[in-house]
Amino acid sequence: QVQLVESGGGLVQAGGSLRLSCAASGRTFSPYGMAWFRQGPGKEREFVVFVTWIGGYTYYADSVKGRFTISRDRAKNTMYLQMNSLKPEDSGVYYCAAGPRATTVTSDYRDWGQGTQVTVSS
Repeated sequence: QVQLVESGGGLVQAGGSLRLSCAASGRTFSPYGMAWFRQGPGKEREFVVFVTWIGGYTYYADSVKGRFTISRDRAKNTMYLQMNSLKPEDSGVYYCAAGPRATTVTSDYRDWGQGTQVTVSS
């Protein structure tokens, strides 16, 4: 089975930048889609962005469009999230996910990482 591990979270000031990584391992790794979700305190897990693994098509939530950039290195089985112009409302635990589709819905993803904390101070 696929295992996903996030890294790169931390504490940054509003307006700052952070880069998250999601490293995948397993016997086979051939998802159709990979995505980032986040969950703030007292909130539901929400969609951030997805990328199709082979084609590289991306789709961003309106809340992050123009500020965040998703990328992947298929040779390294690694996905990245470059976050710029960070806002306090971006704070939360960020999770990477992989699955047989590329959608904005949490339940559509099969494999999940354990999350990495991002805190943006005002």
